[in-house]
Amino acid sequence: MSDADGDGLAMRVLLVEDDPMIGAAIQAALRDASYAADWIRNGQAVLGTLQAQHYDLVLLDLGLPGRDGQDVLAAIRAQGLAVPLLVVTARDGLDERLRGLDGGADDYVLKPFEMAELLARMRAVLRRKGGQAAPLLGNGIVALDPATREATAAGGAPVQLSHREFALLQALLVRPGAILSRGELEDRIYGWGEEVESNAVEFLIHGLRRKLGSEVIKNVRGVGWMVCRGA
Repeated sequence: MSDADGDGLAMRVLLVEDDPMIGAAIQAALRDASYAADWIRNGQAVLGTLQAQHYDLVLLDLGLPGRDGQDVLAAIRAQGLAVPLLVVTARDGLDERLRGLDGGADDYVLKPFEMAELLARMRAVLRRKGGQAAPLLGNGIVALDPATREATAAGGAPVQLSHREFALLQALLVRPGAILSRGELEDRIYGWGEEVESNAVEFLIHGLRRKLGSEVIKNVRGVGWMVCRGA
């Protein structure tokens, strides 16, 4: 998948964290928040992972085995990779924070933190990166609120979406008018090690149409699905 597919708010996140308890907790919270979240535990593997798989955002710890997080950050930016990146670390010294921000980090989150704050900072960074000031995502036909996972069709009341309904609709709304294939949608819904259920995309689209109207998502036969650009 090309980098152009990642414009807008995030769906797939790479978590780089060596602490097993913290990593497991963050990954679970990200998946709860409808992100496809992949987790690696050392600095050596980061560049290869980013070259093999498109990510919409990276959460990077600094105290990593194999390669220090500051060196990883420098290498990512030296490779010309513009992926949004938040440093998440216990290193609270001013010099360390300035080094990270000056080295290309988009934000710096100190441990311990509340997951709600991390998610809000992720949304803010991704809005800035995508040139989008408003928190809502929409095409004039349907609006999506990433903070609440509610969608609103024109003239309708807000409806709550499941995690994967939200992730699928978000993937379409960041590129209105673009056709996304089954594989591209599955890539935004499922992380590593998650079983891709048979006909999951059709099942989720059926649920979204039931909640928001049959015309919200268009099927392009044999190619994929899209949402219209709107007025």
